Amino acid sequence: MSQHHSDPYRTPQTAPPARSLPRRDMRDTTRGPLTPPGTVLSSKPPQQSLELAQRYELLNRLGVPPMANEDFDDLARDMATQAGFQYGFVNLFLEEQTFVGLHQPPADSGYVIVGRTMSRDHGWCPEVMARKKALPLHDVHASPRFSGNAVVDAVGIRSYFGAPLIHDSGTVLGTVCVIDPEKRPLAEARRLRDIVINASAQVMDHITRAPVR
Repeated sequence: MSQHHSDPYRTPQTAPPARSLPRRDMRDTTRGPLTPPGTVLSSKPPQQSLELAQRYELLNRLGVPPMANEDFDDLARDMATQAGFQYGFVNLFLEEQTFVGLHQPPADSGYVIVGRTMSRDHGWCPEVMARKKALPLHDVHASPRFSGNAVVDAVGIRSYFGAPLIHDSGTVLGTVCVIDPEKRPLAEARRLRDIVINASAQVMDHITRAPVR
């Protein structure tokens, strides 16, 4: 994969090189209180602002902060390992996609090392959020609708399987997903889809068992 030294999405890192997934800015949304900035909410369409406010309210009530969590990292690792994928994510859909759970290759593996956030507009998780059901892409280039994506260029992804995180109240908090530089046979799609669906159920079970405020 070619390196673009002028890429505005790159995060300055010491060796070995690391790159955040594509995002609009470099704000760290994994710190600070779980409070939606009013200026951000007001700049979004009414329905999107309402959904974001509902996510914040529910996460606050459940006591789930939008920051890296070892339990979610373990769930992301287990999901990726079962699927045989290089990357696994537990993703809360806030101002940015926030990866509270993350599994990726070792820093010296030669694969792209990603950060904990990504723009809401990139990747395939926005499609999962909209459809509220799993999205199996054994080969992202098999469909023109899904092949044109910033993540394909930034990380070189060929396969994606994701499922939504839906609370009993109906609020969609985010997604779980696995991605990989290698495409998968179509015959494996059902098994891989079931892995991420099962992982989403595990994440929601963990979330709902968190201390309620």
